[in-house]
Amino acid sequence: MATQERVYTVDDVWRLEQEPRHPTEKYYLIDGELHIKMSPNQRHSEIANLIAHCLTGFALERGLGRVTVECGYHPPGNRSLVMLPDVAFEGLPRAAQPSRSTYVPYMPDLAVEIISPSQSWAQTRRKAQRYLRHETALVWIIDPEAQSAEVWRRGNAQRDAVDADGALAGDAILPGFSLPLGRLFPA
Repeated sequence: MATQERVYTVDDVWRLEQEPRHPTEKYYLIDGELHIKMSPNQRHSEIANLIAHCLTGFALERGLGRVTVECGYHPPGNRSLVMLPDVAFEGLPRAAQPSRSTYVPYMPDLAVEIISPSQSWAQTRRKAQRYLRHETALVWIIDPEAQSAEVWRRGNAQRDAVDADGALAGDAILPGFSLPLGRLFPA
């Protein structure tokens, strides 16, 4: 849902989120266009939690990095883009940097977007392209309705489809990580 009236910057979005009249609203920014991130429904939230739980357990056990949920990221040198992945992973050495009280000034290594009823495949794919264009290596798009996913990789024009019987792999970002997609959609 775009609320475009002017071109916004990272600083504008940060100020909006800090205003007392916007305490629960979250925003993301694509090419200076302001978007409101809607609150996730229960199913969306459960899936994000499961993915974050699996990633965190794997990454912490191996000392690979940090997992975040709905944290704002913007690429260095680009003040017109703020992405708000449902789940993200930052590998070392970036994750070794102290946590910030503002948006993270780089993009995550892995971004996870879960399609919600208020978002289309086209909108979500547009986000995936932005992540990859700005140094994210791997993007997982999860479709709860179809119980499937798309995997996008930087430098690869082709995206891979994963059905409920398949698994999401960590590739070089999280070597050895595998999450059976069916685990996200309990019966």
